[in-house]
Amino acid sequence: MNIIVPVAGLGKRLRPHTWSRPKPLVSVAGQPVLGHVLDRLKTLPIDRAVFVTGYLGDQIEHHVRANYEFESEFVEQSTPKGQSHAIKQAKGHVSGETLIVFPDMMFEADLSEIQALRHDGALFVKEVDDPRKFGVVVMEGDQITRLVEKPEQPVSNKAVIGIYYFREIQDLFEAIDYQMDQGLQKDGEYYIADAIQHLIDNGKSFTTLNATVWEDCGSPDALLHTNRYLLDRLGGSPERTDGNVIIPPVVIDPSATLTGSVVGPYASIGAGVEVNRSIVTNSIVDEGAHIETAMLTESIVGREAFVSGDFVRVNVGDSSDILLAKQSRNISDD
Repeated sequence: MNIIVPVAGLGKRLRPHTWSRPKPLVSVAGQPVLGHVLDRLKTLPIDRAVFVTGYLGDQIEHHVRANYEFESEFVEQSTPKGQSHAIKQAKGHVSGETLIVFPDMMFEADLSEIQALRHDGALFVKEVDDPRKFGVVVMEGDQITRLVEKPEQPVSNKAVIGIYYFREIQDLFEAIDYQMDQGLQKDGEYYIADAIQHLIDNGKSFTTLNATVWEDCGSPDALLHTNRYLLDRLGGSPERTDGNVIIPPVVIDPSATLTGSVVGPYASIGAGVEVNRSIVTNSIVDEGAHIETAMLTESIVGREAFVSGDFVRVNVGDSSDILLAKQSRNISDD
């Protein structure tokens, strides 16, 4: 089994955090989003994983090589032209059975069901209450007949979550070539749905596999929601107090320092973080950040950021310096 992981997106909805790192490396529940996704793929017999990178792609390569042992290749999508264009960059690097995973979400699904398929491919889906926000599939029996992007009328409630299986990936590469030759795009981007629809229209058989959980990670609010989901799933609480109050569920890196603080519930505290005389709840504080005499909720604090003040909600990028109280800090002294 081969894996294609498109990670070239700019992640504009998650700025300022994505100015200094790729969207898949934004932290949630103690590790990057990409790490959670790749951990869920460990049940598969992965022969090769191809990562399609873009802006700050060297960070993706460093993270993967440092944490995973499967064979990995890294190819660049130099110009952002959409999903199909990104996938095409993997042509010549994979063949045969291939799973494509867009790692801007968290999912739970039984990936072993792939092995029993008798179709040419499958799309993982999750039933949603309002299909107007998503790309959905229309079925006849167990086969997909049509893919519809954000339907104004409810033709289906089975939303595609961003995981695609192909028995022979070369079929998709050929369909993408056709898509581009015909100029099948929207707003300058080529979407994989058009390539798959071409395969279906020409006799290829696609079915659906169900995801039990699908959590978006593409915006600050969505990231915090996913953080809460993961912390509930992880459960437990670190065995540490030292004059602090820990309210589970939380994730606190062992190298973090807490002094006279209340942390949790639903707080993720990264490596090397310092939290002094503060309250941090329902928030993500990334590695090396410093929280001083502050009350944070529904907040995301980037790496090496400094936050001091009162009860607030912030969305602070890496290496920021935020003063929220009537006090001074001589930054030049640091």
